[in-house]
Amino acid sequence: MLHRKIYQLCCDGREVCIFLRDQQRWIERARILDIEGDLVTIRYELDEEDEVSAWEELVRLDSIGSISQKISSVSRFGFEPAVSEDCPDAERLDMPTVLDVPAAKSDASENTSKVEPSQSESNSNSNTEFS
Repeated sequence: MLHRKIYQLCCDGREVCIFLRDQQRWIERARILDIEGDLVTIRYELDEEDEVSAWEELVRLDSIGSISQKISSVSRFGFEPAVSEDCPDAERLDMPTVLDVPAAKSDASENTSKVEPSQSESNSNSNTEFS
């Protein structure tokens, strides 16, 4: 299954992040160039201080622990994403709602704290009934 997915990512030519199990490290923004047998050729760049270096590595298929890819990203700072006119309303982003996520999380945590005491009270009541 992993072999087929890596082959698909190779054909797509998209950037991926690869975790190498044997070296316990992530390679970010890599491209899978080729697959031959159980060897995968990857290419990536590293920014070190004032120098950018490009690397190509041959990695065994068994040493790849995980592969992830970025689907999309949206800037949080005053940027209105371009939306086509034929985009369904259900799929449109409501930017004020997206940007107010931390406020929504704090409301949710307050609600759960209010719910927990009532659940513990009902549990204590049910325990006293069985005693």
